[in-house]
Amino acid sequence: MDPAIERTKSSEFWDSEQLTRIKERIIESLLFLAAFFSIIITLGIFGTLVYESLTFFSHVSLIEFLTDTLWTPLFYPPRFGILPLVTGTLVTTAIALAVALPIGSVVAIYLSEFAPRVVRESLKPILELLSAIPTVVYGYFALLFVAPLLQKFIPELPTFNMLSAGIVMGIMIIPYVSSLSEDAMRAVPMSLRESAYALGANKIITAIKVVYPAALSGIIASYILAVSRALGETMIVAIAAGMQPNLTIDPREPAATITAFIVQVSLGDLPHGSIGYQSIFAAGLTLFLMTLIFNVIGFYLRKKYREAY
Repeated sequence: MDPAIERTKSSEFWDSEQLTRIKERIIESLLFLAAFFSIIITLGIFGTLVYESLTFFSHVSLIEFLTDTLWTPLFYPPRFGILPLVTGTLVTTAIALAVALPIGSVVAIYLSEFAPRVVRESLKPILELLSAIPTVVYGYFALLFVAPLLQKFIPELPTFNMLSAGIVMGIMIIPYVSSLSEDAMRAVPMSLRESAYALGANKIITAIKVVYPAALSGIIASYILAVSRALGETMIVAIAAGMQPNLTIDPREPAATITAFIVQVSLGDLPHGSIGYQSIFAAGLTLFLMTLIFNVIGFYLRKKYREAY
């Protein structure tokens, strides 16, 4: 071969390889910037909440904020005990999870292990449409349909209550559990299923005893996402739960959540710059930390089960 032609081909090869490396570096840089900006945005939100909360805590004791059982910033004298809002948030979230986790898990098992392909491809998009419905629609559904329906079984149930709000929140977050859990279960290698069948297990035993535990790290991730979504829900609880800051764990009672209070103040119930207005940042910081705690717990649980399986 002519040395000149050989040098030309070699030069083209190195130019192509160099171009590929440049493209890879550009893609890596873009991915790094995306991850970096997501961290910066999160830190910016946290910093804003902390900075604005300092003004509030310069007038209200942190001990009073964490231990007082009254939250009445709209009355005189104002009281700023966050416990009623935290309790309302946790109760409605617990009801939502009691609805969403079992139903979502059963749906995920069915779609992953039992549903024919045509049924799965039709049913999964329909389920995911539930998460696309505006939450204000869910709120009025809870108020005008679910609450009157519950009153037929619980006559003393007030129109505004945490039970109806929590149930509808659970319906709303079912797709978060079912879709992500189904994806995690379908990622389980087929060899595990075939091994279980070879040992005499039927389909349901294989799904529950083999596939579900093997996909548990991904399933837990869907559960934590559902928890975070329920904690941050606003319009359903604002419309259907009553926005009354009562310190109660009885789901039949009306209550306020942290997000509902933020909506209430943002609508202009308190003047901008007042201590009552600044309290929304302290409440937001509390909600941020609650969500962070659940996500950290979820991270360690995912890590634990990933190592186990």
